[in-house]
Amino acid sequence: MERETANYDDDDGRVICNMNVEGMPWYNRRIRSQKGTASDQPKGEQLTPAEARLYTWYSILAGLLVALVFSGVWVLFILFCTEVWFK
Repeated sequence: MERETANYDDDDGRVICNMNVEGMPWYNRRIRSQKGTASDQPKGEQLTPAEARLYTWYSILAGLLVALVFSGVWVLFILFCTEVWFK
């Protein structure tokens, strides 16, 4: 039994993102990736261990800064409630 596919007026047949990913239930080994697709192109340069540590350190600092701001606002809110609002 063959599956019917819908035909759309604006469909020109190009593949924007290949969804044939190994491990998915619809994966088909018979489909070969075409040369020149986005998945065949290099993804960029590999980070050195020192660069990876710097990115990790700065992301941790950014998270701590956000947590510090939220904590400060919470403390100021509690002080406002106890000293001004509930008196």
